[in-house]
Amino acid sequence: MLAARLDRYIARLIALPLLGTLVVAAMLLLLDKMLRLFDFVVNEGGPVSVVWRMLGNVFPQYLGLGIPVGLLLGILLAFRGLALSSELDAMRAVGVSYLRMLRVPYLYALAMGAMTLGIVGFIQPITQYTYEALEFELRSGALGATIDVGAFVPVAEDTILRVEESRESGSDLRGIFLHTQRADGRTATATAERGQFLSTDDPDVILLRLEEGVIVHDAAEFPEPRVLSFQNYDLAVPLPRIDVFRARADGADDQEFTLPELWQASADPNPSFGAANQRAIEANLHRRLVQIVVVLVIPLLALALAVPAKRSSSALGVFAALIILVVYNEISETAERAGAAGDIPIALSQWASFAAFAALCGWFFYVLAFKPAGQPIGMLESAFTQLAKPIKKLWRFVRRKTHRMQATSS
Repeated sequence: MLAARLDRYIARLIALPLLGTLVVAAMLLLLDKMLRLFDFVVNEGGPVSVVWRMLGNVFPQYLGLGIPVGLLLGILLAFRGLALSSELDAMRAVGVSYLRMLRVPYLYALAMGAMTLGIVGFIQPITQYTYEALEFELRSGALGATIDVGAFVPVAEDTILRVEESRESGSDLRGIFLHTQRADGRTATATAERGQFLSTDDPDVILLRLEEGVIVHDAAEFPEPRVLSFQNYDLAVPLPRIDVFRARADGADDQEFTLPELWQASADPNPSFGAANQRAIEANLHRRLVQIVVVLVIPLLALALAVPAKRSSSALGVFAALIILVVYNEISETAERAGAAGDIPIALSQWASFAAFAALCGWFFYVLAFKPAGQPIGMLESAFTQLAKPIKKLWRFVRRKTHRMQATSS
């Protein structure tokens, strides 16, 4: 009963910083992306609503990046709080070992590993493809580009439209000028007080309904242009042909392959997309597998660097843990690019860097849990102090020289 209560207590302590870190990290990344997407969509003349669809499709990518950081900070801050409040010493005094304390962190790690498997293995490839498809449709105009007020805008291959005023989100157009010129030389020029676009049964044709205007028809066989005044006039406007976006996982982007598709493509003896793309696919496969298993060693690093030295409240462990994780992530990404380029063996590049990271985390935890008075943060603080000594000496030397120069000048 006491052990179960202890586990629930640790689980609550970990949950808040873990979830908070995931939400904050994802929101910060999404805010930066949102500003760029708004600029892109406005420049392409697309509807603003597509921004939210595009953000929804990049969210899994940012969530996948935030899971290791969230797990690290969740465990580290929870046990750091226990250590600073001396609760950790009380647990150790009643016989709770550091290995026993890893039970709850590893339950979180297994859950985060399963989530990472679903995200990087299956969800990210689909949302990556959907995002690229939305961007393609936005550039091609398939999402319904808006009409720039006061500009001459080609709405079809042979039709130019100008609108002086747009109301009610474009459903009520005022001051319309329209010019159509067909391949046989026939032209039609119309002006109208009001108008609106209406859909038809034909997806390749849109109806422009004009009200209170004049239309002028002209052709080579007409002795003079024909002028017609109207109260209502419906003009069928043929839409331009829109290219179809490519199929997913066609070899153009290995990020769009799910894990089973990556495995199948990497083992294909006769790849249709070339040997270079197959190397990139194999490198991406190993990179994703490493992303899934790396969360299983993060609890060792987090717990080892969460316990500060006695009579110390230094936050060096938090910064050191984050720096180690970021550096490892950069090394892993560099190894993926080098493996895809053929510079180093693909499997060795990923798994060797992971093995080094896991060995470092395991050694830190071993020092904390099994060495008498073992203190990984104490070792880091000593190393940091030694590195800071030359900087302090240089700073004191610069200050003395500055004071002497000021005294001489005065």
